[in-house]
Amino acid sequence: MSTLVTKQAPDFTAEAVMGDNTIQEFTLSSLRGKYVVLFFYPLDFTFVCPSEIIAFDRKLEAFKERNCELVAVSIDSAYSHFAWKNTNRDCGGIGNIQFPLIADIKKQISRDYGVLFDDSVALRGLFLIDKEGIVRHSVVNDLPLGRDVDEAIRMVDALQFFEQNGEVCPANWHKGDAGMTPTAEGVAEYLGNLK
Repeated sequence: MSTLVTKQAPDFTAEAVMGDNTIQEFTLSSLRGKYVVLFFYPLDFTFVCPSEIIAFDRKLEAFKERNCELVAVSIDSAYSHFAWKNTNRDCGGIGNIQFPLIADIKKQISRDYGVLFDDSVALRGLFLIDKEGIVRHSVVNDLPLGRDVDEAIRMVDALQFFEQNGEVCPANWHKGDAGMTPTAEGVAEYLGNLK
């Protein structure tokens, strides 16, 4: 399987249910100039999916503070997304989440991102796209394995730290931690300071 990391994110235009509950055409490249966390999930009205979408929505402000937009994609229609948003959470709905839900009913977006499983649904793929539209990070989980929203935020922080400082982010790096100069001397200095 080839990776999209370091490549231009495949652009798309598709119907979406927006944060204000309108159904409209959405084009990924309209977000150029912002960071984007684009994530795929299998189906509306299922099991792990609502827990992830609600978890991302609860951290939406943390992404916005980082000039980062959230965009979710599944193979459902915009009408299914709309119904799911307008179903109470205690009945399996997701409530009024505030980021776009993209309708990939032709499954082409899932194919383009390499996450279409068994020609039926998308795996839990997540792609961090930079301000120029380049994929800088991706992770793909199998269907039963939910994602960690804080890890997605950490990756946005790491990318922005690298862009601002030119230093790389070692294992377990978090915002506020020291980076590493990408030289032999920088590695030696960083490792020498480990406790």
